[in-house]
Parts: sequence; structure tokens; C-alpha cells
Amino acid sequence: MGVETWLLLATVAVLAWLYSRWRHSYWASRGVASPPALPFIGHFHKSIFINKKPWEFQTECRSRFREPSMCGLYEFFKPALMVWDIEMLKHILVKDFDHFTDRRQFNFDNAAQERDKMMMEMLSVKNGPQWKGLRAIMSPTFTSGKMKSMYPLVCEKADALVKFSMNQATKQPHVDMKKNFGRFTIDTIASCAFGLECNSLVNEKAEFPRKADIFFNMTGLRLLKFVIVMVAPKILRTFNISVNPPEVDFFINAAKATIAARRAGQKRGDFLDLMLEVLDNPDNPDSKHVLSDMSLVAQCVLFIIAGYDTTASLLASSSFLLAKNKDEQQRLRDEVRQIVAEHGDLTYHGIMENKLLDACLQETLRLYPPATGLERSCTKTYTLPGTDLTLEPGDLVQVPVWGIHHDSRYWPDPDAFIPDRFLPENKSNIQPFTHIPFGMGPRNCLAMRFALMEAKVALAKLLLEAELEPAPGHENLVVTNAGGLLRPKDGVKLLLKPLKEE
Repeated sequence: MGVETWLLLATVAVLAWLYSRWRHSYWASRGVASPPALPFIGHFHKSIFINKKPWEFQTECRSRFREPSMCGLYEFFKPALMVWDIEMLKHILVKDFDHFTDRRQFNFDNAAQERDKMMMEMLSVKNGPQWKGLRAIMSPTFTSGKMKSMYPLVCEKADALVKFSMNQATKQPHVDMKKNFGRFTIDTIASCAFGLECNSLVNEKAEFPRKADIFFNMTGLRLLKFVIVMVAPKILRTFNISVNPPEVDFFINAAKATIAARRAGQKRGDFLDLMLEVLDNPDNPDSKHVLSDMSLVAQCVLFIIAGYDTTASLLASSSFLLAKNKDEQQRLRDEVRQIVAEHGDLTYHGIMENKLLDACLQETLRLYPPATGLERSCTKTYTLPGTDLTLEPGDLVQVPVWGIHHDSRYWPDPDAFIPDRFLPENKSNIQPFTHIPFGMGPRNCLAMRFALMEAKVALAKLLLEAELEPAPGHENLVVTNAGGLLRPKDGVKLLLKPLKEE
């Protein structure tokens, strides 16, 4: 190449670098400090979506910018503000929610493939008035009365889980409870959302868990697609590339077939029936403008995406922590036995009102939150309270959930498993907005109570049958981040020792 060519390339490189520096001055021009950013990429490589240990970056930011309790970040050139000041979070998530009603926008409006169009109908992806209308329609499906009607279905699956796991314990050196809990949650969701019996605990080749496992396997190619959809979604639409794997089609088809069967007369009293009652109610014609057949399919698939791996990981982590803390395990077992003594069985009210069972799960959620961070998108110009910083529509606010949950200012001995923190007599010591495993405010997790009911039933029934111990060589729990969700990296290997009758 000649001198002119080299000069041209050098000029282009310098101009590109200067453009990157200019785009990455967004926060500095507003008086907000930022950690060092890579040219063009910014901090995207630290993102909760692709970083396997995002909590390390959260800790780094909190240590570096402890006094302002916030810092400016860049996903390529898109600005995001990480905030961990508790008073600010109260405003962002609740008090001034009307300025932060949306989440990150994923634009598949013109998607060529059905699975991506379906994704845009999910409650978690909807924004603005569409989200508000759909949330209002779906909320009644998770009332106490509705959950109580699904309780027997959950108990049935939990009994199958315990029986299968105890049988495995007699034949194998140890039991991978993360895998078994995953099979339990997928069976429960298949039953409660689709009315299907997949019996995946005993059927190793069952389609539901196999397809779900593939969906949650965040390969390099899928991560690349997520990067593209965040930066240049038109590329995927132009070349008819789906960001979702083909396995999603299995769940779409299952939902469609089940909806058709229900309309033909089959009733089960589960999540799908409750949604169909709303959709097909002639006295509520406005619901059809919000909840279409495609939207109904999307909510069924969302039930799997939101409830399968997260609840399985919660159960796996809590069982491991109880296995490591034998005193707490026995204490909880005694309380569960007390429920049976008082009610004659593990009744819905007995399970849901048990203080220590709830405290153990809440402490697990503090130590290992399902999502290490959450986001809100600014929808109206907003000045953060106590500052001169004004956020513009489209600015992302990120909340470092893991970092807040492990902050010694709020949690003495933050890495220790201490369920008593969440007992009623101690809850007043917990500063509001420092425990947010399901989010906070109007956009918190809609199915949070169902997930907790599911986890409580499975854990209680397991403790009545077995003493839990970490398997030799598996005394430490290693977690990783996959697509924004926290999960045990190599499963949870436990010894299940049958309890002697007393």
C-alpha cells in the first residue's frame, strides 16, 4: 500500500477513536464518573447478559464510586446509569415509577419468524400502556385463591420429586439435586401452565426438559445474536435470523394445542384455564385488545422461561445451604413437622404461613438472587433527587442486585447464611430496598408468590424424608451467570440419607 492509503487508514482510525471518545463522554458531560471503558465497546463486556461473573464488576464499581453510589456505563455507545443509592432506588422503582415504566426495548416488531413475534407479546418485554393493560389482566391469576387451586398439582409433582430422588440416593454415590429440581419445576410448569403430564423425572428423554435445557444453554452464537439485537436488530430481520433457538417452537406448538383442547371442553383449573376465562369472557370485550391468542401463547412460554431455571436454582441453592448448615436444617425440619402435627398434612395455609421456611428461602435469595441485576428505562425527563443529574428518555438505569444483597452496610456478615434475618421479629432491621430478588414496585415479578409456593412445598417435603449433606468433593457451591440469570455452575451434588422414624 502507498503512503496515501496508510494516511487515509490512519485518519479513519483517529476519527473513529475520536468519535468513540465523544460518544463515551455522555456521562462525564453530566458530572457522572465512569470506570475505564474500552473504545467502541464501552463496558458491554461487563454486562449482566454476557459476563459470567457480573457481581465482580458490581463490587469494583461500588468500591470505586462508593460516595456517589452510582456510576455511568456504556453498552457500546448506549448510556446506562448503575445506581445503588437506596433512597434513589425508592424513587426510581416506586415513588416516581411513572418516569421508569419500561424495561430495555427489544425490537422484534417486524420479525420474520413466529418465535420472535411471540417474544414481543410477553409481559416482561411489553412496555407502556400495553404492559399496563396486560399486567392488569394477568395479575388476578396469581391471587391466593387461584394459587390455592393449583396447590394440589404442585404437591403431586413434589411427591414425585422426593420419591425419585430418594430412589436415586440408594443407587448412586450422590444425587444431582439441581437436575432433579429442574425436572420438578418443568413438570410443575407443564402441569400448571399447559395441563400436560411430561413425567420428566422418570423419563430421561422427556421433551419438555430437553427443549428447556437447550433454550437455557447460552452458546456463543446466541450471545452474539443478543449483541446484534441490542446494537443493530435490523441485521437479524434482514437476514431472517431468529434470536431464539428453534426449541421455542416446541413450546409454542404445545401451548397452541392445549389452548385448542381447552376450548373444546377440557378444563383443569390451572394457569391456562384462568387466562382463557379472561380472554373468552364476553362481559370483558376490551381484554381482546390486550390479550390475543398469540399473547396467550406468549404468556405460557414466559411461564417456562421465567419459572423453570430460576426456581430450580433457588431450590438447589437452598438445599445446599441447609446441607452445609445442619443446625438450621434440623430446626427447619422440626418446624415442618410441626405443620404436619397441627394440620394433619402439609396444607397450603401451613406451608405459606411457616416463618422459618420463608426465612430460609429469602436468605437464599439474598445470597444467590435469580437475577444479579435489574433494569428500568427512563420514559420521561427526570432529575434524580438530591442531584443535578437529569436523565433523558431512553437512558437505562441498572440496579446491581447482587452487590446490594452483599453490602456489609446493610447485611452484617453478608456472605453467611443467617435465615433469622428474615424472621418477623427481625424484619424491622432490614432496610427497605436492600432485598430485591424479585424486583420492586409495579414491575416486580408477577409470579413471585407462585415460585415461592412451589419452592416451599418441594423443600418441605424433601426435608421430611431425608437428611441433606454435601457430597464428598462437592462442598462448595460455584455459581455462574447465564444470560442474566444466576445458576449453580456444575449442579448441586448432595447425599440424601433417609430419616429414621421417630
